[in-house]
Amino acid sequence: MDKREELIRIATALFSERGFENTPLSVVCEKANVSKGLISHHFKSKNGLLREIFIKTTELIIEMNQLDQSNLTAHEQLQTLLESFFAQLESDKMRFQFNLNMMVQPNTRAILSDLIKERSDFILKSVRNIFDQIDPNTSLVKSHAFIAELDGIALNYLAVYDHFPLRKIKTHIITKYIAQ
Repeated sequence: MDKREELIRIATALFSERGFENTPLSVVCEKANVSKGLISHHFKSKNGLLREIFIKTTELIIEMNQLDQSNLTAHEQLQTLLESFFAQLESDKMRFQFNLNMMVQPNTRAILSDLIKERSDFILKSVRNIFDQIDPNTSLVKSHAFIAELDGIALNYLAVYDHFPLRKIKTHIITKYIAQ
């Protein structure tokens, strides 16, 4: 792994655990064993580093959605999306925690507002494409409700309940959407 990628990995972990505002660049440098100059060279600033991390996490979301699903029914596409969401949520809590923290904190939300809008538009479009196949008349509302439900699940799993029944919730949600 090159230094740039290592900086992104370390900063993601620190921003997830401590928050962006509570993580001085000096701590990132110390953990990565690099100078502030190297961070400035790669990212220009702490805000630039934050934006790069957010772009990388968005690329992962897009990559997960680019699987060829043309031969799947809408319900099979929903099931694939849900399986992927729950697998990622369980296996990559740090990345989800990072996204949650960055999107709800006013300062980081301001720094990332254009990127958050782009990501949100992409997710809505992807989900709506599936719901359009089920019922085009209600696809927009169902898409927003579906995304909000998954966001709520992530929030409760990551930040609210110590013993959140994630696997049972997954079964319930898959049954709810696939049985439509």
